[in-house]
Amino acid sequence: MTVSPGDPIPDIALTAPDGSTVRPSDFAGKKLVLFFYPKDDTPGCTTENKDFSALADQFAAAGTALLGISKDPPKKHQKFIDKYALTAPLASDAEEGGLSDALGFWAEKAMYGKTYMGMVRSTVLVGEDGRILRLWDKVKVKGHAEEVLAAARG
Repeated sequence: MTVSPGDPIPDIALTAPDGSTVRPSDFAGKKLVLFFYPKDDTPGCTTENKDFSALADQFAAAGTALLGISKDPPKKHQKFIDKYALTAPLASDAEEGGLSDALGFWAEKAMYGKTYMGMVRSTVLVGEDGRILRLWDKVKVKGHAEEVLAAARG
C-alpha cells in the first residue's frame, strides 16, 4: 500500500455504470467505504458485493456511503448489479493511473507460476474530512462487510 491512515484520499475520477463520473470528494461530509475487488460475477466478488448490499441500510444509518470498485467496464457493472439486485453502488476504475493504482491496490500477482497485474481485494474507510481512517488489505470476504460496518460505527 502506498497510503496510510491520516492521508487524504486521492480525488481521482471513477465511472459509474450509467457513464457519469464519481469521485471520493462527492461524498464529502460523510464517511465513505471504498471496497476494491478483482472482478464482477466471480464467487468471492459476488459474495462481497452481496454482503455490502445486504448491509447498505445499516451503513447509511451510520452516515456512511458505499462504493465498490473494480477495473470492469461500466456496462459489466450494470449487468452485475441487475443479476444480483445489488444496492451498494459500483464504479469502474481507470485502466492506468486510477484510484487503485494511487492506493497501491493494482499490483503484481502470481498464480500457477505466472505473474500478472490484478486488483488486491482491499477496503478503505474514509472520514468526513476526506482522510483515510482505516485500511484493510488482502481482505478475506467472510465477515468483512460486518467488520467494516463496526469500524464505520466506531
